[in-house]
Amino acid sequence: MSYRKLGESRDSSLGKVVLDDLRRTSFQSVYKQELRDLYRFYLDEDSRAKLAGMGRIQRSFWILGWLLKSLLLKLSPGRRLALMVSLVLAVLGPTTVTLFGRVVSADLRPWGFVLLLVVLMLELKDKLVARDEIEVARSVQLALLPQRQPEIPGWEVWTYTRPANDVGGDLVDYVEASEHRHGVALGDVAGKGLGAALLSAKLQATLRALAPECPALDELGERLNSILNRDGLDNRFATLFYAELYGERGFVRVLNAGHNPAYLVRNGGADIQGIEASSLPLGMMPCTRYREGSVELMSGDALVAYSDGLTEATNAMDEEYGPERLKKLLCESRNEHLAPHELGLRVLTEVEQFTGGLRYGDDLSLVVIRKL
Repeated sequence: MSYRKLGESRDSSLGKVVLDDLRRTSFQSVYKQELRDLYRFYLDEDSRAKLAGMGRIQRSFWILGWLLKSLLLKLSPGRRLALMVSLVLAVLGPTTVTLFGRVVSADLRPWGFVLLLVVLMLELKDKLVARDEIEVARSVQLALLPQRQPEIPGWEVWTYTRPANDVGGDLVDYVEASEHRHGVALGDVAGKGLGAALLSAKLQATLRALAPECPALDELGERLNSILNRDGLDNRFATLFYAELYGERGFVRVLNAGHNPAYLVRNGGADIQGIEASSLPLGMMPCTRYREGSVELMSGDALVAYSDGLTEATNAMDEEYGPERLKKLLCESRNEHLAPHELGLRVLTEVEQFTGGLRYGDDLSLVVIRKL
């Protein structure tokens, strides 16, 4: 899926980013990405670690064997048997059989090809059925996104999100808690795909319901955590960065529940200040205590929050973009008086250049808040 679908919604909402300006991948890079995805999907970390210590020839044989074994194990028993029979028939090739006392020559390879084609057709059928369901889920997730960028007196806010797959587990939302309280949220559900998207939708609905009636953000965190612990799944949790703005004032209250540090970029400041997590992610442990923080933004100051899909984006050498590169970019941009969308696009462009156009392994979201 083109990530512009979730990166912008109707009326230029959620990060108006033109995909063609950011992602121009060559055929070669796409080809390498597909091979890389196959390698990581069919071989686990232990297998890849063993292969790293082998010679080139030995590694080639082991890769072929392990890939075939992993492929067979991922098929249903009936399809696994059909694939094995097709391979046997392909190996036998032309052969002779005795039928009613007569020696008959037969080439079994076409039958092996037919069996292989049937297995592929069945797998394709399953994929297309699943994709139809994913399309419905994507439409629902798109409808849940804010329909335009938040308009808050005294503030300029730019938000962007792009899933690694057709649907994602990142949450970017705007909550108007009251006439003078405006909340901007960036959450990240553990994992990606449909399961993470469903939990993200639950977190969004819960946050929208609780934020207006929770003036204290520590209480908001505890209530969100209680609900996710009650209704969530094992090994599923969510991090959340929530900033509440107060009209024309520069005072911002923040809740960082296990999320990456948000960066405060002072206009003309010498350094970048990180707003670290003050508690565990939501849904990880019951009865967790959460602590509200606060920060004062002056005219031209910016607050930048992001999901780990940005800093964990990797290039062809498996190097991560990392928080240090992000901090360096923000430091270099702090005196240029960039609008939030300009700063956000600069970050996205640099990450794209770093990855060389490779597909991201995790959902990526970015929020930039600037005091006017």
